[in-house]
Amino acid sequence: MAEDLDLNLLRVFDALLDTGSVKEAAVRLHLSAPATSRALSRLRRVMNDPILVRAGRGLVPTPFAQRSAATVKALLDTADRLRTDPTDRDPRSWRRTFAIRLNDALVPVLAPRLTRRIAGEAPGVRLRFVGQESEELDPLRDGSIDLDITVADPPPPDIHTSTLFTDHFVAVVAADSELGQAPQLTLDDLCRYPHVSASRRGLVRGPLDDALERIGRTRHVAAVVPSYAVGALMALEQDVICLVPHVTAAHLAERGVPLRLHEVPFDLPTADVEMRWHRRVNDDSASRWLRARIRSEIHPLTRSNAADHENNHEHLATNE
Repeated sequence: MAEDLDLNLLRVFDALLDTGSVKEAAVRLHLSAPATSRALSRLRRVMNDPILVRAGRGLVPTPFAQRSAATVKALLDTADRLRTDPTDRDPRSWRRTFAIRLNDALVPVLAPRLTRRIAGEAPGVRLRFVGQESEELDPLRDGSIDLDITVADPPPPDIHTSTLFTDHFVAVVAADSELGQAPQLTLDDLCRYPHVSASRRGLVRGPLDDALERIGRTRHVAAVVPSYAVGALMALEQDVICLVPHVTAAHLAERGVPLRLHEVPFDLPTADVEMRWHRRVNDDSASRWLRARIRSEIHPLTRSNAADHENNHEHLATNE
């Protein structure tokens, strides 16, 4: 007689695929390593697949396991909702993991603030931050991620959105450099000093290049890095410029990173940062609670950002 595949086994499958480790899955599930190993053996028999195979010192999922991961998450999510007490509104009683895909510019800004807030109000809730390798919406639909915080094109009808704030780019340089001591960044400075370009896709050209080209000028991009946080740290070298979203640059400077923020002497495009989620979790009380906490943590950052951007517009108008 074939062995049954129950929810407990599916939870082991989900933890193993998330961690790629029997030991780490055991810690997450509050099981012993031998018990988790036995559960993996059962999964292999029931699913008729190795699930995880050895690769060097670690374990990697089989193609079948990769294809099944999203389905298993959706099943577990459905099961959790079926047994949730609708009268239970105390976050301290929740035992959930939320996966949040986060734009890389916001990782150093929002992740620590939100983690501190959630740990204090809901110690049984775990946040799993996912890198923004793509802007595909299927992970929201199949439950692989719960929230997407990004800058993207308008979504289809099944995806709900909420604009968190509008950001603009500033130039960051080392505070103790010649540019850091200058009263402002000039057009000649932009063209004379080397730039670090921050781009997840490895792009060298951006809106600043278009603005410079319109007036017959160019800049020199000396390096391309995959994230804005790395680009800002690269700018700590003497007289190197990196364009970074204001909210990220201001956060790093406030935390003691010796950076100087300069407004760019061009009216560059702004970016609307949105929070996105699938309609299946729109009325879920825990998901709504999390979205409210994110708005609350973002709000103090966006007030100073809006004020600085307004001052920048006044500065540009004065110099026209």
